[in-house]
Amino acid sequence: MTDGIDLTRDGDLARLTLTRPAKMNAITHEMWSAIPGIVADVESDPAVKVLVLTGEGEHFSAGADIGEFRDLRSTPEGVAAYDKAVDAAVDALAGMAKPSIAMIRGNCIGGGCQLSVACDLRFAAPGSRFGITPAKLGIVYHFESTRLLTELVGPAQARYLLLSGNLVDAARAREIGLVTDVFDDLEGQTEQFAATLCARSQTSVRGMNRIIGKIAGGLTEPDAEVHALRDEAARGADYAEGVAAFLERRTPNFTHR
Repeated sequence: MTDGIDLTRDGDLARLTLTRPAKMNAITHEMWSAIPGIVADVESDPAVKVLVLTGEGEHFSAGADIGEFRDLRSTPEGVAAYDKAVDAAVDALAGMAKPSIAMIRGNCIGGGCQLSVACDLRFAAPGSRFGITPAKLGIVYHFESTRLLTELVGPAQARYLLLSGNLVDAARAREIGLVTDVFDDLEGQTEQFAATLCARSQTSVRGMNRIIGKIAGGLTEPDAEVHALRDEAARGADYAEGVAAFLERRTPNFTHR
């Protein structure tokens, strides 16, 4: 496993943890570069239904490791290569069919917030802080990450966050839609919600997650993939089980992974 990242599996759940607590889990180029492969492993693992992304210790992540910038981003070519690694990590998370949850404590800033926005859902502890800070570094933010942020919070709030680089607390983040929910018992509530997702039809969960992603990406009419996802679901074992369970007044037992 790459230094700074740990992937563990516990039944249906995979947990990707940023493991540089002494550096507030600042994300190195090596860590950015490792994320697409880790995500691909999670997507292909039939035992895993949900991915949780979190940070070790008191913080989710303070962002990219700026200490590397003088060496890795000192030329236009270096900037392009570094940004390619960041974009690949964001695209991998945002493109997952299996649902992903960012579980956030403490600072979730810069590249850390960028990763959290690429996840499907964001649950935070009350003391968390959020911000995206390219304006403090003379950087113009990545297009896809800007799109994901704008889709999440709207253009006015995206401008507030990006143009100012100001930090907001968890309550404000939830108010503007940057955070899905705030929990005192962050670990317990996240695990409970993940268990709910695991109990649902995975044909439904992954199909709908994929369609939501396509709509967010600009799709306005159903395409061949959308029709195929719905047709396969209608012919599948989960549909038969779901209807039978409803009619028999019992909990469905979805075995499809």
